[in-house]
Formats: sequence, C-alpha cells, structure tokens
Amino acid sequence: MSLLVVGLSHRSAPVSVLERASLSADAQIKLLQDTVAAEPATEAAVLATCNRIELYADVDKFHAGVAELSTLLAQHSGVGLEELTPYLYVHYEDRAVHHLFSVACGLDSMVVGEGQILGQIKDSLARAQELNSAGRLLNDLFQQALRVGKRAHSETGIDRAGQSLVTFGLEQLARGGDVQQWARGKKALVIGAGSMSSLAAATLARAGVTEIVVANRTFDRAERLAQILMEGDDTDVAARAVPMESVPAELTRADVTVSCTGATGLVLTAESVAEAIEGRTPPSAVHGEDGPTAPGGDSARTAGAQRSGPSGTSLGSEDGCPLELSSVQGTAGFSVLGEAAVAGMAAAELEQHAAWVDKGTVGDAQRAAGAAARPGTAGPLDPAADTDAIAALAATAATVGRIPERRRPEPVEEPQRPEPVLFLLDLAMPRDIDAAAHRLSGVRLVDIESLAEASAGAPMAADVDQVRRIVSDEVAAFGAALRAAHITPTVVALRTMAADVVAGEIARLDGRLPGLDDKHRAEITQTVRRVVDKLLHAPTVRVKQLAAEPGGAGYADALRTLFDLDPETVAAVSRAEDSTTEKDRGPA
Repeated sequence: MSLLVVGLSHRSAPVSVLERASLSADAQIKLLQDTVAAEPATEAAVLATCNRIELYADVDKFHAGVAELSTLLAQHSGVGLEELTPYLYVHYEDRAVHHLFSVACGLDSMVVGEGQILGQIKDSLARAQELNSAGRLLNDLFQQALRVGKRAHSETGIDRAGQSLVTFGLEQLARGGDVQQWARGKKALVIGAGSMSSLAAATLARAGVTEIVVANRTFDRAERLAQILMEGDDTDVAARAVPMESVPAELTRADVTVSCTGATGLVLTAESVAEAIEGRTPPSAVHGEDGPTAPGGDSARTAGAQRSGPSGTSLGSEDGCPLELSSVQGTAGFSVLGEAAVAGMAAAELEQHAAWVDKGTVGDAQRAAGAAARPGTAGPLDPAADTDAIAALAATAATVGRIPERRRPEPVEEPQRPEPVLFLLDLAMPRDIDAAAHRLSGVRLVDIESLAEASAGAPMAADVDQVRRIVSDEVAAFGAALRAAHITPTVVALRTMAADVVAGEIARLDGRLPGLDDKHRAEITQTVRRVVDKLLHAPTVRVKQLAAEPGGAGYADALRTLFDLDPETVAAVSRAEDSTTEKDRGPA
C-alpha cells in the first residue's frame, strides 16, 4: 500500500485560507483528472467539504507524491504553493487510513460527532468512480471508511459528543439557549437547496418556525425542497419557493436567514442586510453580545470613537490619524498617544503614528484629556518625549517584528446592543454573507469562522474514546486485509503453476501407458492433485497469515523467489482480480 493524503482543514488553516482554497465541482473533476495523469499517482479521490480539502492518491514514490499533490492542490485552488504549504498536512499509509476513518466517524469535524461527513465521503467516492480515478485501493478504503463511520454512530454515543454543524450554528444564534423556544414563531429564509441547506430547513421546521421560504438559483430544486417540508409528518410549517431575485424582498420579512450555496461571491452584502432591517423595531430587551461572532467580535467595532477616557472625558475623534485606534480609546491608564495605542503595531504603522504625533495635529484639549498617558506621570503629555518613545518602539519593532503589550489594559465597559431583529447563519465556504454584517445593530451573524471559535473548547464526551478504539481496530484490520490481499495473486500463481505441473505429468503418463483406462487414469490424476494440494496447503495458509502482519509484505517476494514464479504471471492474476472486483463493485 502506498496511500498518501495531502490536505488542509479547519484544524490546520484559518478560515480565510480555506475560503480562498475552496474547490468548485468542476475544479474537483479537473484536479482528479490531473492527479491520475501525474507520474507518481495511479488512483485519486478528492474530499472537499466546507471545512476541509483533501486529495487522496495511490503513489509509487512518497516524496515525489507529496510534491506533486501539493502542487496540484495549489494550482486548482488558486492559492499559491508558497502560501498554501504551511497549512498543508500529509498522512501516509496506515496514518492516512487512520485519518480518513477518524474523519468518517466525525472525530476530525468542527463539531465532533456530526454525521454529515459520511454523505460527503460517499459523494467523493461516487465522483472518483464516475471518473475512473478510484482503483481497488481507494474503492476499498472509502467503502470501509463508510462502514467504520456507520459502526461508530450505531455502536457508540458519539452523536452525543456533538451535533451537526446546522444544529450547532442555530444554538449559537440562540446564544446557547433552547433552539425550539428561540425559533418558535419565527419566519425563516433558506438560501440554497443543497444538502446543507436542506438539513437547515428541516431542522428549522422541527424547531417550530412558522414559515420557511426557500430560494435557489435552480427554482425546481427550491420547489422540491419546499414540497418536502410541507409534506413532513413531524412538522406543520408553511413552506414556499422563490427565485433568487426575490431574496432582497424576502429578507425584509425574515427573522432567521440560513445561507449555504456554491456561489463564488457574496450572496448577501452588508448593504443589502442593512436595507432589509431598516425601519424594523428591535425587541425592548437589550443585552450584551456575549456569543461568538466573526473575528474580533462586535464589541471592539461598535463602541465607536465616543468612548470615555480615564476620567470620563470623551476622547472624540482622531482627525487626521492614519491608524484605526478606536479599539484602545478610553483604556484606563493610557491615552491615544500612550503605550496601548502602539502595543502590537508593526514597524510601518508605528512610523505613521509617530509622524502624526510629531506634526502636533492632536488638539491640546485631547492631550489634556489623556493626562495619564503613562503610569507614574502627571500633567499633559510632552509631544517630543512621546515621539521619542514611539521612535524607540519602532526601532524595536524593526528588529523583532512586532511590539508586545507592556501591560494589559483594563477592561472597558461596552455599550449594550439591542436584541437582534435578524439572525444570519452562513454555512457556506467561501462565505455567502458579508462578514461586515455583524457590525450592524440589530443583526446577529454566525458563520464558519465563529463556529470554529465556539467549538474549539467544546467538551468531549466519553464516547469519543470508544470511537477512537474502533478506529484503531479498523485500521489494523484494513491493513491486515490489504497485506493479505497483496500476497493472494502470488498464492494463486503458485497453485496455477502446481496445476500445470500435474497436468503435464498426467500427459506424460498417458504417453507411457497408452492402454490405461479412463477409470484408473482419473484415480491417478486425483491422487496426484491431492498430494500437491496437501503439500501446498500449510505453506500457503501460513504465508497469508504472516503477510497480514505488519512487515509481512516481504513474504510474497520470498514465495516468488522460492518457487521461481514468473512475475508477469503474478501481475496477470492481479489484473484479472482487479477487473473482476471492478465488475462486481456497485456504486458507493
């Protein structure tokens, strides 16, 4: 076995890189075709989901295979190889098998235990079979992965360790509360009619929303999904389909919007979301946004420039300042010119800030408001001294790259935000909804990136350990079966050679004893065959057992050498078995 997997996922790469490296259906097909056309690879399969891109191949050379697969991934993803390489992981032989089986069981998912990955693995295998890029190794591997995943879900409580990405996303929209209570009475808009969107629609219907509107570029698919929702026995939701052109209008009526399409650009911009909620009155209750949002959170971006300084004085705006300093304004013990303003800045940014301070563009009143610029000092800041300090920090930044914070700023009380009037769940990769929408008052956005942050510290159920044991056992069994199968053509070739020897000797006997009747001839033939079979039985059974053990691949070579078997005969048997297996193998 020379199984190799090269890929990247939410565990190895930031969402921004995954988003840019995502593969369309056409790109996946081209990647498979180019991989099997490459010299090191004979088989290939692509597993592409919203949070992983993996290329599996049967290669004859490890290093050449890694280089070729990495290059192909970079070419077809559109992300340069130099940029992509730090985020790639490589698994080989048994480790590659272990990785795929873990993926199939949901152990490597963003939400541990989610079962949607099984359908994605099945689709991946079906695509490789249609393109004839999956041979015996990858067919056996992916089909066994599906069986292992199903076993994990049926024999353990792995489903309790996590939920589907859809369910987890809805829980984040509900801030960890009861989804059914949160969803009851709401109107939902689902953009897209694929597997993820369909699951989201079904989940919302069961949660108790009163209406679901489905929008899709292919209107027939939207109609089919709406009809399925209406015919569901466990819900009484009203569902209807609309064309994509109706999304802006439907967005104005929706309380919850879930989007998961294959679009390469944004489906909902921040401007369109702002227009949709214009004039909508939020609920009276207000509270802080404690739940996960897009990187950086809402708090730092919504406080604005009118935060209070250490003494409660408004710092106002930074007219003419080349940098965005709103995140540090009002931090206790610091002014806009102090250490907090430059902590963590790059050298080029520090130089910009130093030049701004040096020009004296900051008003005297604002300097007075920041009288406590440095610990241990009193009175207004000295611009010259502050410039020198920043220049010294810039010199340090040029050496070490960035300036660490010298002290942790004290927390600043964040303004409360109104209860959202529109909840957005973006499950697409690349994203469908502009990340800037989370800055809008009255909007709560949860996307793949915020889901990754929220699930990073999720507790692992005890069932996960049981699934890991299942994976380890199945990897060992798969490796043993593969090694045993590797020696089978040699054993078949040996028995074929023995049968040819028996046939030759019986033919010689006929020449020496031409008067031998059929009865005696058949008895002699049977006796000779039994002798040969008994002589070969023990060694062939034992060599299969030995070959199934780790390091047993050499027994096939030993058998060929001891019995002087023709390598071409062994290869012919192997090709015949592959052909027969391919005919008998049905779709995944």
